[in-house]
Amino acid sequence: MSLSRSHRLLPRASRIRTFTTSTHRRQTPPTTCSPTCACAGTPPDLDIDRTTPLLHTMAPYTEQVVLCTGKDDWSSRIDDEDSAAGDFVRGLGAEIGRGGKGFDPFTNVLTTLSSLPASTTPHTTTALLFPSFKRISAIPNTSDAYAAFATAYLKARTLHPAHAGLTPEQKAVLTRDESLATRLPPAEPLVKPTVLICGHGGRDTRCGVLGPLLHARFREAFAKRDIDAEVGLISHIGGHKYAGNVIVYLPPGMEGNAWAGSGIWYGRVGPDNAEDVVEETVVGGKVIFELLRGGITRDGRDIARMLEPPREEEGLKLRPKARARA
Repeated sequence: MSLSRSHRLLPRASRIRTFTTSTHRRQTPPTTCSPTCACAGTPPDLDIDRTTPLLHTMAPYTEQVVLCTGKDDWSSRIDDEDSAAGDFVRGLGAEIGRGGKGFDPFTNVLTTLSSLPASTTPHTTTALLFPSFKRISAIPNTSDAYAAFATAYLKARTLHPAHAGLTPEQKAVLTRDESLATRLPPAEPLVKPTVLICGHGGRDTRCGVLGPLLHARFREAFAKRDIDAEVGLISHIGGHKYAGNVIVYLPPGMEGNAWAGSGIWYGRVGPDNAEDVVEETVVGGKVIFELLRGGITRDGRDIARMLEPPREEEGLKLRPKARARA
C-alpha cells in the first residue's frame, strides 16, 4: 500500500517527531535522557557524530541489491571479497558499475553483502531487491546471469532526458528488459519486514561494535511481539559516523501501515532504540524523525523530502558591495 495523500500533508506538528519513552518499552532502567541520546545503550567510547543533522545523509538510489552470504563481516571493499558473493559484486559491476558497459549515472544501484543465509547451491548467489521486495534465489555465478539480472531488474525503465542524444543501440544497453528474467530463477515476493543493520567491522569499528548489539536487540524485539521478520547485518552503506545505521524495509502487504512498500533509513540507533523502532515504525507505521537519514518508497519517492519541515519563505536579500576606490 502506498503512502496516502492525507498522511503526506499532515501539519508539521502532527508528524511523528519524537517517540514515546514510557518505561514499559525500555529494556534498561528508567532514565531522564531522551531515547535518542548517546546513553541509549550505545558503548560510550565510540566516536559517533551527534551534531550533524541526519536528514538527507542517505545517498539516493533506485534499488538496493542485498546479496546473502551467511557471513557477518567482509573485506573492507566488498569488491575484494573472495567468495561467490564477491564474484557477483564484480560481475554486476562489470555490467552497470562505473566503467561498465551499462553504466548509467542517473540510475544508482546500491549493492551490499548481508549475513542472511547464503544459497546452498554451489556457484550460485541469492539476491534480495529493495524496494522491489523480491528474492531471486540461486542465481548462477556466470557473466550471462549477471547481464540478465542487471537488465531484467536494475536498469532504468525510462532513461533520463540527458540521454536523448544517444543512438537507439546505446539507449537499449541502458534500458531495462524484463523479459530477460526468464533466464534466471523465478523471483519470489518478500512478505516479511526486513531490518538491515550495518555491521561491517572490516570497514569501520563503530558499525562493527554496534551492528551485532543491534542485531540481537531487534531479534528480541520482534520475538517479544511474535512478529516474523528478517534481521541481518550488511556491509558498508555510507555514514559510519552515524552508527548504528539501520534500514527498515516494510513489505507492500502490511495492512494498516502507512509506509508499507518503503525503506526507512535511520542513524544513531542505539541498542535500546530497537524496541522503539519496531513499535513505532514496524507496528505503528510512523517515522521517528530524530533518527531519520532518509528513505525510499516503492515508486521511488524520497522520504526525507516528503517529511522535511517546510522552510520559511524568505525574499532575496542582497547586501550592497563596497565599491573599490580608484
